[in-house]
Amino acid sequence: MITLNPLRWGKPYESLDFKNVVHFDTGDPIAKVGTVGGGIVGRDIRKAGKAREALLQITPSELIERCKKAAELFEKGDLKVGDSVQTVNDFVHQQSASTGLPEHMCRSNMSKNSFVLSNIDQILNCLTRGLDLSIFARGYGEEGRGVTVSYQAQTPILGAVLPNNSPGVHTLWLPAVPLQIGLALKPGSQEPWTPYRMISAFIEAGIPAEAFSLYPGDHDVGGAIMAKTSRSMIFGSAQTVAQHSGNPKVQAHGPGFSKILLGDDVVDDWEKYLDLMVESVLSNSGRSCINCSGIWASRHTREMGEAIAKRIGPVDIRPPSDPTAELAAFTVPAMATGTYAMVQQDLSEAGVTELTSDYGDKLIEREHCAYLRPMVVHANSPDRAVASKEYMFPFVSVVECPQAEMLSRIGPTLVGTLLSRDSKWIHTAGNCTEIDRLNVGPIPTNRLNWLQPHEGNLVEFLFRNRAYQIAEF
Repeated sequence: MITLNPLRWGKPYESLDFKNVVHFDTGDPIAKVGTVGGGIVGRDIRKAGKAREALLQITPSELIERCKKAAELFEKGDLKVGDSVQTVNDFVHQQSASTGLPEHMCRSNMSKNSFVLSNIDQILNCLTRGLDLSIFARGYGEEGRGVTVSYQAQTPILGAVLPNNSPGVHTLWLPAVPLQIGLALKPGSQEPWTPYRMISAFIEAGIPAEAFSLYPGDHDVGGAIMAKTSRSMIFGSAQTVAQHSGNPKVQAHGPGFSKILLGDDVVDDWEKYLDLMVESVLSNSGRSCINCSGIWASRHTREMGEAIAKRIGPVDIRPPSDPTAELAAFTVPAMATGTYAMVQQDLSEAGVTELTSDYGDKLIEREHCAYLRPMVVHANSPDRAVASKEYMFPFVSVVECPQAEMLSRIGPTLVGTLLSRDSKWIHTAGNCTEIDRLNVGPIPTNRLNWLQPHEGNLVEFLFRNRAYQIAEF
């Protein structure tokens, strides 16, 4: 059994308290994780400036090359993780065993994280609008038009309270390193694998170990990171996002409420887009904020829902090692039963119809875990409560709504795929502040272009653009 100790600015810390990470289905321990308290985090953050100082000793261009090496090590290498040497297969098995994700999804998320690091130079070029990264290192420089520009780091480190549900979200904090910003991370209790392996890959690739801290622990650890760091990100529920709304020091990531909107000019040909709808709902077992939770159209909504239900309704539980497995387990059974109870409440409202009821039981309970099988519901109006819901399994509401009302009724939408050739409606959608990422045309909601910002530009979050004038004297 592997032992994972906290990392305090590159130095392993011998914990007095440990928690077991257990197999989602058997309950057997698979890892022992040392924990810290919020007090240790608070004391360490006082030394956060040294993390940035260590990274500033290496040029951004060299950091980018080392990040690319880290990407290769992360995806293909044997790495020292905790007290063991971890192979790629070890990582996949361990991550699947603790999170309930099928192994092929773990490999897919692993590739996604590696891809971002491998292409970090292109990603940063887009996020910085082509600015020379030395400007961020020095604090000022020439933009290329004879104008001095200045970007001031707002923090020496980025703090992050990481989730358990999907390893793909780790792509969001990776660009901090080549920007010479250190990291203080609280790993998810059931998914410590990605941050531990990634930090190991960074260090093995030659990035200073003192730039990194890993703090497994209870809620007080997350609270200390959020309170003591000048910039942090957190992943959680809609309530978590609301709690930090308007706080410039916190980038909160919650449910995406991503949607597909069909225009009146294409809705009669909706069957052409059935594969796109199914992929958007079912990929990654519906766990991502970029999974589609709502499909809106003015007509044919019942037929659409029934067609989607026919495709995903029969999807059943398979062993995590099965390459065709499409469902992830809820490692905390109460989360599945609680979610199912909320869905049942949604279904009790008039005008809401479940379309997957003919495909067997939806809640499957086991001794140590539970599953929720895919559900498709039809709502005859955006007024139905289910039209604004998102759940952490393959769940989608197909909503009947006139095109003229859609953009004013959809609410917050991380990814909006607009299926229409109506140039006026496309223009209106481009101005709709409810949509964060807009896809125009047949693009599944789960397919991202990593050269574009995701729910906020990390560069703008970590740095402040300010005036900086120089005169000879």
